[in-house]
Formats: sequence, C-alpha cells, structure tokens
Amino acid sequence: MTQRTGGRPRKTSSTRKRPEGGVLDRETLLRFVSDHPDRANKRDIAKAFSVKGDDRIALKHALRELEEEGLLQRDRKQLKRPGDLPPVALLDITHRDNGGGLLARPASWNEDDGTAPAVSIRPPSDKGRGKRPAPAPGVGDRVLARLTRVDDPIGAPYSAKVMKIIDRNRGTGLGVFRETTSGEARIMPIDRRQQELAVGPDDTGGAKDGDLVEVEATGAGRYGLKRGKVVKIVGSIGGEKALSTIALYAHGIPDRFSEATIAEAEAAEPATMKAREDWRDLPLVTIDPATAKDHDDAVHAEADPDPANEGGVIVTVAIADVAYYVRTGSALDREALRRGNSVYFPDRVVPMLPERISNDLCSLREGVERPALAVRMTFAGDGRKLKHRFHRVMMKSVAGLAYEQAQAAIDGRVDAVTGHLMDTVLTPLWHAYEVLGRGRSKRQPLELDLPERRLELAEDGTIARVVVPERLDAHRLIEEFMIQANVSAAETLENRRQPLVYRVHDEPSLAKQESLRDFLSTLDIPFARGNLRANHFNGILERAEDEPYEQMVSEMVLRSQSQAVYAPENIGHFGLNLMRYAHFTSPIRRYADLIVHRALIGALGLGEGAITPEEESNLTDIAADISTFERRAMAAERETVDRLVAHHLAGRIGTTFEGRIAGVTKSGLFVALPQYGADGFIPVSTIGEEYYVYDEAHQALTGDRSGLGYRLGDTVEVRLKEAIPLAGSLLFEMLSEPTKMPATTRSYHKASRQADRQRVSRERRKGQKRAPRGRH
Repeated sequence: MTQRTGGRPRKTSSTRKRPEGGVLDRETLLRFVSDHPDRANKRDIAKAFSVKGDDRIALKHALRELEEEGLLQRDRKQLKRPGDLPPVALLDITHRDNGGGLLARPASWNEDDGTAPAVSIRPPSDKGRGKRPAPAPGVGDRVLARLTRVDDPIGAPYSAKVMKIIDRNRGTGLGVFRETTSGEARIMPIDRRQQELAVGPDDTGGAKDGDLVEVEATGAGRYGLKRGKVVKIVGSIGGEKALSTIALYAHGIPDRFSEATIAEAEAAEPATMKAREDWRDLPLVTIDPATAKDHDDAVHAEADPDPANEGGVIVTVAIADVAYYVRTGSALDREALRRGNSVYFPDRVVPMLPERISNDLCSLREGVERPALAVRMTFAGDGRKLKHRFHRVMMKSVAGLAYEQAQAAIDGRVDAVTGHLMDTVLTPLWHAYEVLGRGRSKRQPLELDLPERRLELAEDGTIARVVVPERLDAHRLIEEFMIQANVSAAETLENRRQPLVYRVHDEPSLAKQESLRDFLSTLDIPFARGNLRANHFNGILERAEDEPYEQMVSEMVLRSQSQAVYAPENIGHFGLNLMRYAHFTSPIRRYADLIVHRALIGALGLGEGAITPEEESNLTDIAADISTFERRAMAAERETVDRLVAHHLAGRIGTTFEGRIAGVTKSGLFVALPQYGADGFIPVSTIGEEYYVYDEAHQALTGDRSGLGYRLGDTVEVRLKEAIPLAGSLLFEMLSEPTKMPATTRSYHKASRQADRQRVSRERRKGQKRAPRGRH
C-alpha cells in the first residue's frame, strides 16, 4: 500500500488489513477515500486491501451504494467525499492565524457542501535538489497548491504546498478614478460586488479623472464609506481596448513580453534543412478564418495508390514546428508557459508567443519555406485509420485560403486562386473528408452544434453588429483532419511509452446525469442508466430536434458535460468518443501542443528541440497550470463580451427585448438576448408577488401558491432596467406572465418544502443538545 506523506505516495512493505468476512465496511471505505484523494478509485482500493475474485464485485456494489446515497462523489475516475478538496486546487489566501501562518480557502466551492474548509499554507522551502526557491505567497494571493489532509481536530483540516502563484494581491480591486468637487476622489469599482471607495488627496498616486486604477482598501471612513489608496495606474478607461484591458488585469493575464523574450525572438534564425525531409513540392494549403494572421496547420489529401486499399485516402496534416524555435527553459518557453495559451478578444489577440515567432517564422505563409512537423495518415474506404507516420519537414504552402473561399470553390464559385487548385488540391480534400466522415459516423462523437456569435467592432471600439458565422463543410473538414492528427500523436507517444500531456474529457458525473434525467423526464424524453456513451446524448438531441424545446435540451446536455482538461494520465475523451487524444495541431497558441511536439521529437529521434527529463518530471504541474490558464482565458474573453454588450445597450434603458431564459438559480433568472449573445439578470425578489421556489432538477422557479413559474429555455419578454458597462452587467424586469409548471415539478416543490421543514426541525433539536462552542 502507499501512505500520503508530504503530498507524495510512499511505498510500505505491508498490505492493509481487510476486515474479516471479505467485504469492506462502509466506514473503512469512506475513511480510505478521504485519506487518499489521489488514489481513490475502485482499482486502487482493491489493491490497497488485497480485494480479489468475487469480493471485487461486492466492492463495486458497495461503492455504487455510497455514491447513490450521496456519501461519495465521482470526479473523473476518482471517488471523493462530498466537501473534500482535490489533491491539487486553486486557493485564495485570506488571512493569518494567531501564530502568523497563512490560511486559505478554495477559490471555487459549492455552498451546498457547507462551509469551505480552511487550508494551512506550509512555509516555502528552497532546500536541496538545486531547484529554484519556492514561491512566497501572501494574504490576498490566489495560488495553485498541492493539498494534504491533516488529522488535527482543532486546526485546519488541510495543509498545502504552494506550486505557483496565479494572481498576486487579490485584496486589491480595479476601478475608475473619478474626481469630485469636494476634493476627495472616488473609485468606481468594475465589479458590482465591490464597494465604492473614497480617496484622499495624498492617496491618488497621480491618477487623473477617468484613469483605470488598481486600488487598495485602507479602512473605514468617518461616514461609513470605505477609504482606499491608488496602488497603480493601469490606463485610461476612455482609451482604445479599455474593456479588454480590464479583463486582462482582473485575471492576471500577461500582455507584455519581457525584454529577454523579445530579444530571443528577434535573434531567432530561420530553420534549415538539417534533419528534415524536403516536402516543398507537396501542394499543402492552409484554410483559416479570413482575418487570421498566424497559420499553424496545412493540409493535403490524395487517393491511396495501393490497390489493396481501394477507395482509401492518404491525408497529410503539417503543423508549424514551434519546438524548433522555443526550447525548454528558454525565455520564450518560460513566457509561453506563463501564459499557457493565446487569448482572443473582439478587439485584440494576446498571443502566447511574440509576433516574430507566431506571425512570421512559424506561420505557414503562402509561398514561403517553413519548418513543420507533419503526420501522414492512411484511411480505408470506410473511414478506418490504417496507419500513420510522423515526419519533420520543410514545406511551402501553395495557397492561404479562407474557409468561405474554399467552400465557395467546392460549391462551384471559383476565383483566380481556387480555380487552379480544384483538381489537384480541393477536390481530393473534400473526397478525403467524405471518407473520414464515414469513420466519424461509426464513432458517433457528441454532435452538439450550438451557434457561436461574433462581435464585429466599429473603429471606435464599440459594437457595429453581432453575427452568427455559418457553419461550413470547410470548417468540419479541417476539424476532422485535426482530430485525426491529434489521435495519431497520442497513439504514437503511447506506443513509444513516452510521457505526454493528454487532452482528457470525463463522462458526466452521476449527479449531473441524474439532474439531466429528471429534466428530460418532464419532456417525456428517456435517458437510460448504465454504460454511458456520447451517442446516447445524440439520441436525446435527435428527439428534441424541431421541437420548441430544442435549444433548451441542447443547453442542458451541454451543462451536463464535464470540463475537458489537460492531464498526464489518460482517461480518454468522452465527447469525441476516443480512447487516446492529445492536442498537437496548434503549438503557436497552446502550450499543451508544444509539449506534445517536443515529446514526438524525442520519442522518434527527429532532431533538436526534444522534451527534457526535467520537463517530463513536471508534466503533472504543467498540465494543472495550463488547464487553469485555459479557464482563465475563457473567463476573460466572456467578461469582455459582456462589457462590450453592456456598453452598447447602456443608452437603451427602458427598451423591451425578447429573450430566452438561459439560467435558473435560487437568486433569480438569467435571460439571454439572442441577438447579442449576452445575459442579463432578473432577481427573484422582483418577480411577481408570491414566493418562488427553486427546482434545480427541472431548472425552474415556481410560485408556491399558484404553481405557475418560469423554466430554462422559456421565451420571455423583458425590459432593460440597468446596464453597467464596466461590470458587464445587465439588469432586466420580467414582463411575461408565468406559465403552468409540469405536475412533477409542483410535486417536487411540495416534497421539498416538507423536507426543508423536517431538516430545520432536526437541526433545532440537535442545537438544543449540543454544547456551545467557541470560534475556530
């Protein structure tokens, strides 16, 4: 067995003793899961207690019962106790204990699990191994940390070793400096949850009216308004790209490259033919958005000349050889890892790599020699991949096409460029896409195709219009080619026993499955239990097709899915229905892909730029970092869109809109405006004149007297009451009358209220028996 010591497993010579009778008791199972958060799956438990033969079936049933009773939860393949923290987590350091030690709370916490547990931060240590000093955090910092459970009934139940400081001094806030006639300035916060601050003449830090500033609260003022001082001037709120600047700063996303990084990029020399195959005569093409500046993938297809593979095709995907220029441990590498990925805003792109690398040396420009790492894949006529092989090459793209341009050519509208490429390039590509489509149909990945809206901005940075780009076969072709290249990368590295970072996507948790099942039951759509696969969700989507609730069902299916992440351990990709999957095709904008490139170079002996042993040993931490940075980028992008829309609608207070209920919570309703792709909020306290009960399973708010209410997906009419551009906040007033809820929903509310009354009664009785306790 292994015991947790300092966050790392340590071998022991004995096997954990199993209770007599062959079956583990519930308390033993629950205690093991709590004590071993990183080794709490069925296989690990069986190994730890030497459970064999028929007893493994009994163990499986025991664990399932504990899950059904809510005593255990499933997180990917691991089990955990409700309220337990994972082995690695994001923490916010909130204060110090009486001895001066730092205490933290998890950055994300489900309030239904009770109060978030405290975490004691272990002091950093830089002893031994020649490693750089560990980061020294402080109060207000957000950190990524490795957690260990502590058997201390008085102190914090967890201790943590800081792996990385994600965001410094979160105790400060961001706001707009406003001068007043009284001589005392005000800070208008960008977050509605923060309060306005007063700033005295000595604490302005040189800020002027309209400056975007970082401010630190210093205490309470004489009349209740908190006081603060300007810590840093970020920029002007009236300046260009101000709203995306807020998101960058609020999330701690780097947007300026260090001098060392720029110098290293500018000094880079074009790659040579050394250790490369000459593919410059192969007619590869890039197919990208019309506005793309960096082109990191090129494609080619042809019929397989092998008579044994009649109807088969050979597909080639060539990817920019970023690993040649960005070496492990270099300034470019450190900066790329610090960012994790490029971030895309409506008004700008914050790249992972400097333009000298991303838009020049690595961009597969038309007619220019560029280094690439390519995979050549052979498919049978039914879409099955028969074989593949990786090559390090020098290539030259024959054309840089836009999606719309390539699609128009296939549809019969050729231009001066595509007219010369039809027979030799485009027609073979579309034929190969048809072949690969047969394999995709057999694989049956999750076919969830929700529309994506794109903001087009005017010269002054405001919204000119909102468009929903048409989903073309050209998009699907490139997507399917890239998926197959990613699969080939994962398969090759696994076969070579080379450590890598997978892109993993777990099946929906049991709790989410049950929530979706309850919801679908109100629509008479069955959702069977048992071995779940992606095509089960496709059946649900097909049942809802062309029905009034089609969009609502699609969104509920999306919400039921787990979050895809990066990990060095493979659990497969549920949504794509693939056993092995790794990101390989976008190393210009994703650090995960760069890791896979280095791993392939090393495993296949393809020359310079291979992964290093030190990098291999850090893959767990790297995967955790880049997964965090991906979520950070997504949040920043979403918030910037919200701020742009709120700014656009700020002059339309009182206007009536038709919207759709996109979210239901205890606090109220989120209503999406389809024409803008943004949400506004309706507080439950402003809806009607009765008490509305929240039904999570059915995603509804129902009046406790009338039984009428509002459900997810309902089309409603709302009036805009408030728009706060800096916070990206819209506040609506409900105009539509509530509608009759399904009988199952009403009966749920009745049972829920009865259960609430019983729970309150039990807690009161316990409180009378329990002796009072002091603060802890």
